[in-house]
Amino acid sequence: MASLLKTSPNAVKKRLLHQIGLSLYNTSHGFHEEEVKKKLEQFPGGSIDLQKENNGIGILTLNNPSKMNAFSGVMMLQLLEKVIELENWTEGKGLIIRGAKNTFSSGSDLNAVKALGTPEDGMAICMFMQNTLTRFMRLPLISVALVQGRALGGGAEVTTACDFRLMTTESEIRFVHKEMGIIPSWGGATRLVEIIGGRQALKVLSGALKLDSEKALNIGMVDDILPSSDETECLKEAQEWLQQFIKGPPEVIRALKKSVSSCKELCLEEALQRERDLLGTVWGGPANLEAVARKGKFNK
Repeated sequence: MASLLKTSPNAVKKRLLHQIGLSLYNTSHGFHEEEVKKKLEQFPGGSIDLQKENNGIGILTLNNPSKMNAFSGVMMLQLLEKVIELENWTEGKGLIIRGAKNTFSSGSDLNAVKALGTPEDGMAICMFMQNTLTRFMRLPLISVALVQGRALGGGAEVTTACDFRLMTTESEIRFVHKEMGIIPSWGGATRLVEIIGGRQALKVLSGALKLDSEKALNIGMVDDILPSSDETECLKEAQEWLQQFIKGPPEVIRALKKSVSSCKELCLEEALQRERDLLGTVWGGPANLEAVARKGKFNK
């Protein structure tokens, strides 16, 4: 890994995208993962639950309802574990991340924040969560954040790691970091700029704006507003919404997601080469041959 980080930045990015599971930071950046894990283990509470459906959709649930699904240290560790599990789920096509009991997440558990109060601690957790959410973002699964209730602080940042965001009519997204005397540290600011542009992102972050569903839709933060507010019915609606994008064989959907991920992180020439390589994994494959045999290129 050390040799990887000594190569040119573009070569690093290209190799990272070819190797799902590699992280942004390691010991050369002063990041010692095992030490960080030992610290995070000291803050229990809640869980990250994963359910893999037969239709190729995974349901990832942030489950700590007594604290508005705030991330405890143990939940941060479990999120990494679930991402690794999803990296190895070859039958998967889509992923929905949501919070338990009709709310998304209030960010970090304040017990851990207070105990890990030094700049060194803050940067270590920053690198751990950036590693995890970057791996999450690179999953070959089309991902949706289902925002019911409130997504605050780190919870708002998690939504930006998804390909799409859905809200209910009463839900809210708010980057409250400024009011806590910090800035987003899980990669949320960087991803937010990509989603809504620099000017809008600066307004949202510096104003700690409360984004209700209509405002979030208007600025391009979310992709749709779901009609139901019932927890079970809302999840069903989110699955139906996602289904329109994951119809087809897993190998095709996953190759499409990898191709788009490449475009986000690589220069034009390298992204085109990545697209070529991915095409080689599906051209002449079962789905392609079946479609050609049907001669139904433009038929629904």
